[in-house]
Amino acid sequence: MQRQVVRSSGFVGGRLLMDAHRTYWTLTMWESEKAMKAFRGSGAHANAMPRLPKWCDEAAYAHWETSDATVPEWPEAYEHLIKDGKLSGVENPSADHTARRFPQPRLKPLIGATLKSRN
Repeated sequence: MQRQVVRSSGFVGGRLLMDAHRTYWTLTMWESEKAMKAFRGSGAHANAMPRLPKWCDEAAYAHWETSDATVPEWPEAYEHLIKDGKLSGVENPSADHTARRFPQPRLKPLIGATLKSRN
């Protein structure tokens, strides 16, 4: 999916983080909602997302618009998820998922990548 996102039309930038307990964080910025939805509905992302309910016992997402084209740092993105995040449907939700308890991303050691558009 990383290869797909950096080559997608309208992708501005983003971050990936591989956390403890098979937790994966993604943060992507797009020129428009239309560009984000085009990515979401195509390629590797579109193939993987129907499997999410079986694979995951916790999943959440948040959208937000900003006038600044700077990719937020993880603490800011986490605060936004806490405030405005929505739960994804999963087949076997954990107690934390149901209670909306999202642990903060582990930043040390930081295992991740900064994504830059290749367009």
